[in-house]
Amino acid sequence: MPLLRVDTVSHAFDYPLFENVSFTLEPKESMAILGVSGSGKSTLLHVCSTLLKPNRGEVVLCDHNIYHDNDDARLKLRRYDVGIIFQSHYLFKGFLANENVELASVISDRSIDKGILERLGIATFMNYRVGDLSGGQQQRVSIARVLAKKPKIIFADEPTGNLDDKTAQEVMNVLFEYVEKENAALLLVTHNQQLAKQCTYVRHLHLDGLKEES
Repeated sequence: MPLLRVDTVSHAFDYPLFENVSFTLEPKESMAILGVSGSGKSTLLHVCSTLLKPNRGEVVLCDHNIYHDNDDARLKLRRYDVGIIFQSHYLFKGFLANENVELASVISDRSIDKGILERLGIATFMNYRVGDLSGGQQQRVSIARVLAKKPKIIFADEPTGNLDDKTAQEVMNVLFEYVEKENAALLLVTHNQQLAKQCTYVRHLHLDGLKEES
């Protein structure tokens, strides 16, 4: 059974962004979405992850037709089954890095995998305040916070945008390993062609839908 099924989804604001987007993601699969700036990649990610109801179409996430569900059902999905990595970190700046990660663990009632902190290269500064960390360090803490929930599906919007190439690859390795180990799935928005090619599928977003990379 797919973890994510998107069926003929369309969305527009003051102008049309995309129409008739359809795809599925099974456990242990990943998909990278590429496209020019303003094509609606982040919007599509928000639609798929419960944050934005599309103008048309259906999204079935973890066997829930999410925009037919009520707000409480979507909130429960976000709390336990969905992990969202935003371009902005959205960390609690007055807290320690460790407290940010622990908060996600407590809310979702899941234990923290200390090995993930090691593989993300952040174990040594988990007792630092977020405001004392670099942008790249904060990004990795935000990724650790998402993985601490042990989500069934991860939605990642430019998760390596603040990282150098070597660290970006190390972070993506952690995400791919998580997807494989936990029978999870990953939907990735990125401009990095090299990272995109490591996903199960690579698609380009156009006005008339997702197109397979040639």
